Amino acid sequence: MVTSSQSSFKYLDILASFFVAILVVSNIASSAKIVDTGISLFSVPLAFDGGTLLFPLAYVLGDVLTEVYGFRTARRVIWTGFAALALSALVFFVLGILPPEAFWEAETGGAVAYNAILGGISSGGIVLASLSAYLAGEFSNAAILSKLKVKMKGRLLWVRTIGSTLVGELLDTLIFVLIASAAGVFGWELFWPLVITNYILKCGIEALMTPFTYWASGFLKKKEGVDVFDSK
Repeated sequence: MVTSSQSSFKYLDILASFFVAILVVSNIASSAKIVDTGISLFSVPLAFDGGTLLFPLAYVLGDVLTEVYGFRTARRVIWTGFAALALSALVFFVLGILPPEAFWEAETGGAVAYNAILGGISSGGIVLASLSAYLAGEFSNAAILSKLKVKMKGRLLWVRTIGSTLVGELLDTLIFVLIASAAGVFGWELFWPLVITNYILKCGIEALMTPFTYWASGFLKKKEGVDVFDSK
């Protein structure tokens, strides 16, 4: 059921803006720091990249976008996020090759410090890993949620969001860590710690955000006058 045109939506641009901002910030955080939890699971030490704390919120907003506005609208926002990630990688790449100012270089450690942190998100390996994982994870999440909504006739939102997240986040995590490790961004010794910890945290955070997903979806359906079922 659709009762409003996209041009009349009051909140779509706000959701899309937060979605894109979360993607860019979490991508920078992923390169900035690896966190050691100090916990092991079956002798595998658990660690996660900094973006894991924020990135699941993109899936939460993606769920809300798909649930309320439908897969077609969510797809446009996903591609917008892809363009923003590619642009941020390009900007940091260009900054990395520009000559540094002498005082800044002496005070901060210059190119070495830059390449160790911000340069990481503009290297070929991390860009390929991030963009590939993002597309696979977000599109699978949105597509599964959309199809389940039709099959389940809009019922049991929590089953649909968590179910789609389990698949989307698995693809995202595996592809990202695999490509990044193959490109030398992460050492192979971090492969399983990062995959296991990131997957558990991402899915756990989204599960905890389920009450917000229910509230936001209900609020937007009422205010926007729309509740899309992707039956075609």
